[in-house]
Parts: sequence; C-alpha cells; structure tokens
Amino acid sequence: MEIIPRPLKIIKKNGVNHINRSLNLRFNNQNLKFTVNHLHQELEKFYQFHITYNSADQELNYIEFCLENTGQGSEGYILEIGSGFIKIAAEKPAGIFYAVQTLLQIMLQKKVPGSNEINLNCCRIEDRPRFSWRGMHLDVSRHFFGIDFIKRYLDLLALHKLNRFHWHLTDDNGWRIEIKKYPLLTEICSWRKDLEHIPWNQRAESNVPGKGVYGGFYSQKDIRNIVEYAAERFIEVIPEIEMPGHSSEVFAAYPEFSCQGKKLTVASGGLRSNPHNFCPGKDETLKFLQDILTEVIELFPSRYIHLGGDEVNKTIWKECPHCQQRIRKENLRDETELQGWFANRIAAFLNSKGRNVIVWDEVIAATSKIAATVMCWRGDGVGAAQKAASARLNAIMCPNNTLYFDWKQNPGDKGAFGVTSLQDVYNYEPVPDLFSAEESKHILGAQGNVWTEWMADKDRVEYMILPRMTALAEVVWSDIENRNFADFSHRLQDFKQILRQENYNFNQR
Repeated sequence: MEIIPRPLKIIKKNGVNHINRSLNLRFNNQNLKFTVNHLHQELEKFYQFHITYNSADQELNYIEFCLENTGQGSEGYILEIGSGFIKIAAEKPAGIFYAVQTLLQIMLQKKVPGSNEINLNCCRIEDRPRFSWRGMHLDVSRHFFGIDFIKRYLDLLALHKLNRFHWHLTDDNGWRIEIKKYPLLTEICSWRKDLEHIPWNQRAESNVPGKGVYGGFYSQKDIRNIVEYAAERFIEVIPEIEMPGHSSEVFAAYPEFSCQGKKLTVASGGLRSNPHNFCPGKDETLKFLQDILTEVIELFPSRYIHLGGDEVNKTIWKECPHCQQRIRKENLRDETELQGWFANRIAAFLNSKGRNVIVWDEVIAATSKIAATVMCWRGDGVGAAQKAASARLNAIMCPNNTLYFDWKQNPGDKGAFGVTSLQDVYNYEPVPDLFSAEESKHILGAQGNVWTEWMADKDRVEYMILPRMTALAEVVWSDIENRNFADFSHRLQDFKQILRQENYNFNQR
C-alpha cells in the first residue's frame, strides 16, 4: 500500500474487501460526525455510491468508526480492512480523522475508471505520529491570499496529516487582520502601491509609478470562519503578530508608536529588514500592542500566539531617547537586552491570559528567561535548539536551509536564495544528533515556512510547496527507522495522482 506518510505498521492479511456502492457508515459519537461526512463527500467526488448511516441490518459492506483504547495515543489509530467490513478505531476524534485520510489514499489508488466498486486487500494498520508539532506556515503580508485559498491550503495540511497552521498575518508589506479598536490598521496599513510588475527586490517606491493599489485583509468574521474550518480538520491556527521589527506598515497610520514618530508608506517590496520598529521605550506602545493582542486572543482559541522577534535592526533604538531611558530605568546593558525586556513584557501579558508564546530564535539570544517556545530558523537551527533546551524551553525546527520553501526546488528554478531539493527535505532530521534523550524531549517537531515575496498567486505557492511538503509530512509523522527516500519516491508517484485529482499545482520533476 503506497501510503504517505508511511504508517508505523502494516500487517497484511488474506482476503479482499469488495466495497460496492451500497456502503453503510456506522458511528455512535456525534464528535465524529464531521469526519464521517468528510469521507462521504470525498467518496462522492469519485464514486457514485449510495451511502447510508448506522444501518443495523447491513451485515457486510460497512465502515465502523469507534472511539476506544488503541494504545496509539491521542492522534494515533488502528485501521482494519476485513472481508466485508472496515473498522477505524482511535482514542480521540483526531485519530479517526487521520485514519480516514489513510483510507481515502488507499481507496483513490484503487479507483478503476468506469467502475463503482473498490477492491481493497485486507490488512491491519497501526499508526501514530512521531511529533506533536507538524506544521506549515504561510506569509500573507508580502502577498495576500483570499479565504478560499486559505481553506484550500488547510485541505492540503489535512491530506498530509499536518496539525498546525502558522498564519503570518503582519509584516512590513501589509497588515492583514481586522482590529476593531484600531480601524486604520486595515483602512490604511493593509494597502500599498501596486508594483507587482517589478521584481520584488527592485521596487523603488519613491520613483516608480504604481498600477493602483495592492492588498487586502481578513475581517474578524473571515478569521472565525477559517479557525472553525481548520478545527474541523484538527488543525490549530497559530496567528503571528510581528514585533518589534517587521512592523513598519503600522506606521503608515500610527507613527506615534515608532521611535521617530515619522509617518511612513507601506512598503511594496524591497529588503526583509528595515530600521523602523516599535518603540519599546514608550508605555503607549506596550498598551497599543496589548490592545491588539486582546482582540487576537478573542479570535484565535489556539494555545499559542506567535510574537515574531526576528531580524530587528536596533540602529534607531541607539538614538531614541525613550529607548535609552528605558535601558537606564530597567538596568539593561544594551539594545539587545532591551529587545529581551520587551519580549518578556509582552509574553507575560499573554501568559496572564492563559496563552503560550512562540518567538523566532533571535529572541532567546536577547533573553533566555522568556516563557516561550522557540522557532529555530537560522542556519541549521541546532545552536538555537541547544540554547532553548538548556533553558528548558521547547523548540520547533524550521531551518531556512532545509525547510524554507521559498528556496528553489531545482537548479534554474525561480526562487529565493539557494536550492533545497525534495531529497534534502526528506532526509532532514528534526532532533539534532548530539542531543541527549532529555534534550530531545524539548523538540516538539518541525514545520515548513512559506515566505511569499516571490509567490504572487496560489499556483505559485502550490508549486513551491509540493511535493516538498509531502516529504516534510513523512519526516514529522513517520518513525525515522521507517523512512527511506527511494521507497518514498516510489510511493510519491501514486500520491501525485491524488494531487492531480484534487487539481493541485506541483513540481513534476
């Protein structure tokens, strides 16, 4: 069976299950209703089935869904295909959902054109994920994507048994989340001069005429819709509100929260880092950000809120009287410690609201005392992961030289920086070799990051992530002993057929 990600154990049995169009779905727990309906809808896409529910009279040709003790943990499952029946068992509804993804893969691979019958070899699959954090990120500041595509993106995560969506909602090139207390964030900061006809790093906004305006944002209604859609698929949406750097778009409407108080325009492109940051020396800045985060908390039930913290250019802080006064008042050594102080203040606010905090790894270079989970992105991420583990902080691995999917897939491709091949992604190991068993417990998992400077539309995003996302899914789900690139490459050919059936755009090489 050509399943991705590869299950923990497949036990082959004698016999064949001849599933015909009179299929009965049996479940006795309303928490499973969405997953059962999801299977129903997916089968209707490809087969003309006459599906019934909970028919006690039908002794054969049924799928039974059971919540029971399986020994596979909260996201694991047991899938048994017998002669005349299929049984899916899990301890939690998430495990049932992941079992359905596996079953759909098997069924779609067995699809015979013109036939309404599926013949499945009998077997027993015992499966569970290796890591609790199996994620994908999407930057919607550099380029904006509507809610239809966000849902399509979430469908891809579900297909791959990924369970975290890191939504990068704010950055220098556009603010994308409605905040009712500060309406100018969406009225002004979500829009920029349209220079889409010019390569990203060549956009000189002061001289080149634009073609109107470019941008967009998600209303609070949109966000609640997305959060609900994700939750049905057992995906936790992690919002990121960048601070104190990557925040210059805010100063197009609220310059008073910067050091210089200078009104800016929203950047249409250019370099990743600029010196226009939030001013940590002003109490008003802290209040402004706490107000924003209060609304973010109301919108996102996630355990985690991402606060950014990467690539902070501290030049202006050295010249800012408010920042220098804060350094003296708090007995800080320099601007690096000022960033640490700022991060601790914001993290403490979120912790007081019952939320956990995620930061990019630069933050623990400024303070290792922060109560946060660390995203390790610079280089191979190992140094940051070591520092996190030594401070008893958890880490999520997303090294830019392996898991940044804006990097080229093949030599000669369009993309940022270097080349990260499918095999590079597949061979990645989230737990560093030198980690002890105790240190390894602090590695929650890994995620792929999708920065969209060079991805202007959904087709380009899909091309850049697929099938590297598929390789990552196996890295974070399957035991390392079960991973083999040659075997994966063979199974990938059938998986690509599923991507074709769902009309996803992917790298064919």
